[in-house]
Amino acid sequence: MHKVSELDRKYVWHPFTQMRDWMGQEPILIERGKGSILTDVNGKKYLDGNASIWTNLHGHNNFRINNAIAKQLVKVAHSSALGLANEPASVLAEKLVKAAGSPLKKVFYSDDGSTALEVALKMSYEHNRRINRSKKPRFLSLMRSYHGDTIGAASLGQIDLFRRPYSGLLFKADKAISPYCYRCPFNKAKPERRDARLGRKCKWECVSKLERKIKSHKYAALVVEPRVQGAAGMIMHPSGWLKRTANVVKVAGAQLIADEVMTGFGRTGFTFACHKEKVIPDFLCLAKGLTGGYLPMAATLTSQDVFDSFLGEYEEMKTFFHGHSYSGNQLGASAALASLGLLNNPRGRLRRKKLEKLLSVELESLWPFARVGDVRQEGLVVGVELVADWKTRESLPLEAKIGIKVCEVMARKGVLTRPIGNVVPLLPPYSTTDVQLRKMVRVLRESIIEVLGSDKV
Repeated sequence: MHKVSELDRKYVWHPFTQMRDWMGQEPILIERGKGSILTDVNGKKYLDGNASIWTNLHGHNNFRINNAIAKQLVKVAHSSALGLANEPASVLAEKLVKAAGSPLKKVFYSDDGSTALEVALKMSYEHNRRINRSKKPRFLSLMRSYHGDTIGAASLGQIDLFRRPYSGLLFKADKAISPYCYRCPFNKAKPERRDARLGRKCKWECVSKLERKIKSHKYAALVVEPRVQGAAGMIMHPSGWLKRTANVVKVAGAQLIADEVMTGFGRTGFTFACHKEKVIPDFLCLAKGLTGGYLPMAATLTSQDVFDSFLGEYEEMKTFFHGHSYSGNQLGASAALASLGLLNNPRGRLRRKKLEKLLSVELESLWPFARVGDVRQEGLVVGVELVADWKTRESLPLEAKIGIKVCEVMARKGVLTRPIGNVVPLLPPYSTTDVQLRKMVRVLRESIIEVLGSDKV
């Protein structure tokens, strides 16, 4: 075993990992990366099939982002945002506001997706109190939602596996039905060999139920992951759901908190997933791809109205009492500015569109297999749901670890991704070539066959 692997096993506790299993095997030890390829200490190359947990946009070791960080590094790596300002963070805030659109006018920096949601949660809570909407504001989120692991963010989540161990620490957030077309009780369509969203037969009952729910109480806000619920299993919402829901929230007088930690920065085909349905939320939470996948940084955007509710004389103590040591970090902001430049490059936009189309074509090769229940794609986000029986949508038991086994075979064949239960995600970096993209899907197909067999529909 490599000496670094020995150090890892001896000292490192990995996230979302059963360490008993981890310590029983030698890990893949990554040494370097270039473009969409990661290379381990033994020289084996892997395609980064989930963009290093949904963070990397333009590929590893990108010259422009490297250069932006290097230029800033010789000036200053970090200075506090408490009482001081800096150029990269200020310029980035302007660009984020312009990209997000009105009425989002203010940017609050933090460290990661969880903290971006914590900021929105606290701001919304106190804003609703100050405008006398509610003395004890409550929040509404979707079934199967995930918004992070800090206490407030975890409270908003509705995945019982993540909530249950810490239930005594969390506050209660009410839940509304999620538009999960493949398993929606209101979808009368029989299983087909296409994305369940396309053949759904319903009357938007999910929106009607959410409307009744949000009218039952003066909620501070509804929290949603626009278009794609990532950790829920890449659940992709049908077109029109977000717009209808945003209108319901607005009529009810509540706020809309958009968790675009994963969907932001071009992942769904638009700069922000909300823009796909011309929705502007009251809070926009960003992280993961903000720096192109280089450095931990997050931002919460909100309106002038929310900002103004925290203004007052010093002795009134209306300040937003929240902050982070590395808020507005110069290196992170410099990386983010370079990433935005790449994202807005016309050639880059055209390339992403071509990748989306090619990905759609390649994914068609999965439908003939009987253990493939649903293949969902939104831009450059894919979720392949594996099932026991496609005709009945019968789930595979989690204890069988089918998703894990498929991803282990994929790694052996040179493609890295991580399952969400029995859903296998693919999120190729934007640097992925046509040949690399075809390999990602081919390896996924071969791995499904190796683990589940080649039975056809």
